[in-house]
Amino acid sequence: MKQTVGLSALAFLLSAAPAAAQSNTATGTVAIDGQVRSVCILGDPNPALVNLGQISASSGPRTGKIDAIAPRTVTLPASFCNFAGSVLRVTTTAMTSSDTTSPQPGFTRAVNYTATASGWAIGTAAATSNALRDGTSPTATGTGATQPLPKIADIAVTLSNFTTPGDLILVAGNYSGNVVVTLGPAAIPD
Repeated sequence: MKQTVGLSALAFLLSAAPAAAQSNTATGTVAIDGQVRSVCILGDPNPALVNLGQISASSGPRTGKIDAIAPRTVTLPASFCNFAGSVLRVTTTAMTSSDTTSPQPGFTRAVNYTATASGWAIGTAAATSNALRDGTSPTATGTGATQPLPKIADIAVTLSNFTTPGDLILVAGNYSGNVVVTLGPAAIPD
């Protein structure tokens, strides 16, 4: 009988163990996923329009020819790419006259210039238009170095070196051109 009492006492001791030794909670893990797409943003150009005013000299030996035009700078503030491997591209289109007729000998309807963008990667992106005197072939593109890291910066675009093909006399009229600044992956085609 002693054996039965001993087993009963052991069974009683096991059933009376504290509740802390037994757990009534379970733990599970939930994974969370998300993506961030690659994006580049250019700040709004300041100023948005570069008005050069009268661009031909009105007196002296250069009368009718392009006057000296001081460089102009446009800023694209807080521009950014959130990925590595981005580049800055600049495309210039020469300023051409609204008069689309073919100019007489000695005259031109094109003003060429250089656009140089800085503030992104080491060096600059630059392009110089090289339109002919009749305004044809007005576009040129330049690409800067690759930016190796994500970046936020103010990009400055300087317009300079205003010239005419052959230093000819400008045809009367309104002249317009444009600069396109592109910020994006290095692998996109020019």
